[in-house]
Amino acid sequence: MSDDHAFIPVYVIVGANGMLGRAWRELLEAEQRDYLAFDRVQLDITDPDAVAAKIPEGVRYVVNCAAYTNVDGCEEHEDEATRINGEGVGRLAERCAAIGATLVHYSTDYVFAGDADSPYPTDAPIAPVSAYGRSKAAGEKAIADSGCSHRTIRTSWLYAPWGNNFVRTMLRLTDEKDTLSVVNDQRGRPTSSQHLAAVSKTLLAANDGVYHVTDGGECTWFEFTQEIARQAGHDCDIQPCTTDQFPRPAKRPAYSVMDLSRTEAAAGKMTDWKTNLAQVLSQID
Repeated sequence: MSDDHAFIPVYVIVGANGMLGRAWRELLEAEQRDYLAFDRVQLDITDPDAVAAKIPEGVRYVVNCAAYTNVDGCEEHEDEATRINGEGVGRLAERCAAIGATLVHYSTDYVFAGDADSPYPTDAPIAPVSAYGRSKAAGEKAIADSGCSHRTIRTSWLYAPWGNNFVRTMLRLTDEKDTLSVVNDQRGRPTSSQHLAAVSKTLLAANDGVYHVTDGGECTWFEFTQEIARQAGHDCDIQPCTTDQFPRPAKRPAYSVMDLSRTEAAAGKMTDWKTNLAQVLSQID
């Protein structure tokens, strides 16, 4: 592992200190692979000169874990979100095209409208209903327009043993509170960041294109919380509520379950979310 490029690594991880960036670092360290890692301060992906300086020729894979991920904040700062999630991704894609590297980029279930009644395939029309979704769709387009080799990986409901995420928040709340209301009319697929990194690496041997990577199975946020509390042994009265009872600035997709068939054909069956949740909970103090 290195944080400069006196040598030429196989991997460069961008956004290396986030939930997914840390999972990638731990994965590569476990395999004793060298890599360059940059956080958002060390590399501004919207600056093409910085991107060229930090990502040397000879790199094979650029793993982009950098993003503006505050879904509600995007509603007030859509220009900034698009600058990072759209234009910044385009800069990385252009660099990868120039040096012959493969870009591993993460997109989101929020590129879909969320009004389907069956899982979204990878080629389903995108129709984002939020600023965040629009900014991530712009990133997908920038990659396609660049012509670079890529794995554009859509994921959803990301969680990890570290960082700020739904699992860690609900683990705390179900321990502290006697009762808790959680939205029960939004359905999707949770995703362990460690599972996501591992499957993403497997997909490097697959064809270019768009993939959906999540845990297996599906649930609502209410059902997710119930399972978190059950596995943690927390005695909290968890009640379902509607999205309308818990208003947020950004509209959330009601149904954002993504079809996994293309990914599973290349990387095997996705591990069920309850199993991955147990593995993550076992790592939290």
